[in-house]
Amino acid sequence: MDPARPLRPADEEQAARRVPLALSLLALALGGFGIGTTEFVTMGLLPDIAEGVGASIPSGGHLVSGYALGVVVGAPLLAVLGARLPRKTMLLALMAAFTVGNLASALAPTFDTLLAARFLSGLPHGAFFGIGSVVAASLVAPHRRGWAVSMMMLGLTVANVVGVPVSTFVGQNLGWRSTFLVVTAIGVLTVLAVARWVPPVPTPEGAGARQELGALRRLQVWLALLTGAVGFGGFFAVYSYITPTMTDLAGISESSMPVVLALFGIGMTVGNLLGGRLADWSVLRTVYLGLTSVVLTLALFTWTVHRPVPAALTVLLLGGTGSAMIPALQTRLMDVADDAQSLAAALNHSALNVANALGAWLGGLVIAAGLGYTAPAWVGAGLAVGGLGVITVSALVGRGPGGAGRVTGRSSGQVPAEEHGIPVTTGGGPA
Repeated sequence: MDPARPLRPADEEQAARRVPLALSLLALALGGFGIGTTEFVTMGLLPDIAEGVGASIPSGGHLVSGYALGVVVGAPLLAVLGARLPRKTMLLALMAAFTVGNLASALAPTFDTLLAARFLSGLPHGAFFGIGSVVAASLVAPHRRGWAVSMMMLGLTVANVVGVPVSTFVGQNLGWRSTFLVVTAIGVLTVLAVARWVPPVPTPEGAGARQELGALRRLQVWLALLTGAVGFGGFFAVYSYITPTMTDLAGISESSMPVVLALFGIGMTVGNLLGGRLADWSVLRTVYLGLTSVVLTLALFTWTVHRPVPAALTVLLLGGTGSAMIPALQTRLMDVADDAQSLAAALNHSALNVANALGAWLGGLVIAAGLGYTAPAWVGAGLAVGGLGVITVSALVGRGPGGAGRVTGRSSGQVPAEEHGIPVTTGGGPA
């Protein structure tokens, strides 16, 4: 069947029934795996890449910033521009653009062309995760949305355990360009998997740029975004400087850092899965629990960081507590956005990249001030407390007249899967 051909309602139902839910979510997770790999592998290969294009390592750091800027710009822009397109078509277009961007990165002859290619590679990032989360949530019953979102996000966390170490090894032995060729291949496989396994999801009635931009008029959307941008900054305040912190304070050798980073990735994977289940229990409580756990974990880290094994175990815990919030934040945004879910869900990844920049900047400030490598953990704890303050304001506002209090998938414009011809599959996840 040609995925570009518009389907009649009967065709949509027939196509949906042929595809198990697990394969649909696997296709979306595969895209997340490719995105996570290309986002983080650049950091591990930065010296090789900088040397390859005749740049200094500080200048090479702009490649990381360029990708992040692409995410921040592309998430809202592409979500709005593609609002009228069928969501499956949008996912295919986004992953095709991602694939082309990584191929251009592999072939870039100069630093400037590589910087442009990294920016282009980042543009589809947030929109793919945002629209993919909306699609994943639409494939299951409303009470399983958090689990479905966590399954879609699983690819991003697994990338930190498998994709980044393997791609780094490939890049170190076959040249850094080979890493981007590997990601290009993952992008091609994702396009084929989405075309084959993701069922058509009808575009909501009245969908368009104006409707999506309506999300920006909702206070609760801004409060949810601010919760992520501030609260998650605490996570990045420590992670951005994890290598010098662990080598200088914990006494772990640089050759052992891949093990520490793998532990961090395992923590993220477990936390994501647990966070999906908790979000189905209560979205707001999961955000509270996640932020509180980050505060306690960062405070603990200032003590355990002076011993190798406790420090490594705390890094594992930090990965878990931080990532446990992501499905809940994603679901919260879809709840409060009503009929503008694509833009709101995509903006979550812009907010997380703002958190990345904010945490790294503030962490760098306290290190430069001579306060030592434990200082970013205290800064991070403060940011997580700030996130708790924002989500508390959101909850209080939601209790008022016209507020979005305890929003369900139904009240937020989430249409149960069986209502648009996609059968609810009971297998592949928790009942």
